[in-house]
Amino acid sequence: MKLKKPEMVLIDVDGTLVDSVPDLAWCVDAMMSELDLPERGEARVRHWVGNGVERLVKRALINKLDGEPDEEQYNKALPVFQDLYSENTSKRSSLYEGVTEALDFLKTTGVRIGCVTNKASQFTLPILKDLGIADYFEIVICGDMVERKKPDPMPLLQAAEQLDTAAEASLMLGDSMSDVKAARAANFGIICMSYGYNHGEDIRDYHPDAVVDSMAEIKNIINW
Repeated sequence: MKLKKPEMVLIDVDGTLVDSVPDLAWCVDAMMSELDLPERGEARVRHWVGNGVERLVKRALINKLDGEPDEEQYNKALPVFQDLYSENTSKRSSLYEGVTEALDFLKTTGVRIGCVTNKASQFTLPILKDLGIADYFEIVICGDMVERKKPDPMPLLQAAEQLDTAAEASLMLGDSMSDVKAARAANFGIICMSYGYNHGEDIRDYHPDAVVDSMAEIKNIINW
């Protein structure tokens, strides 16, 4: 059975629209090197991404998913990473296959299109522009624009309010448990990408409304 056509579609960035790990991993390793600490490598960074830059830096410092680093070390590391990433937001990153096709299709359907991410605006806006997709979105809500990030529903509900769209008539496209939790709490529908960043867990275990291998598949699973 096909999903009901939404009035608004909100789309996550990292792991959904963009494979940003190559840049993030490069910056993590450059930061660690500058701090005279061991580099972590792309595979580990791919496992850690998804909760914002601050959490990523903490995970790199402690070399695991959960826990807190030494506060002094973290306060030294974060600005190093931010400086590196501000110069390397999109040099190695790329759109996933099917993203442009999906965005072009959504433009023909009359739905409102927005972007909601935990990534800060200083990194989000350049990467959307550099990869040529900024103009698809009526609204972009970043992690530093709201009091609470995903998995809290606040960013989704703020987008619905700003675009004057009912939450129950809205759909989130994401890749992680944070996206599923935020969508459920906001009363949005939720479709997840199978290829994204979910800390090594199968996103199907979090029971989104559908899971697709390419964003272009939304053409076939929604009753447009």
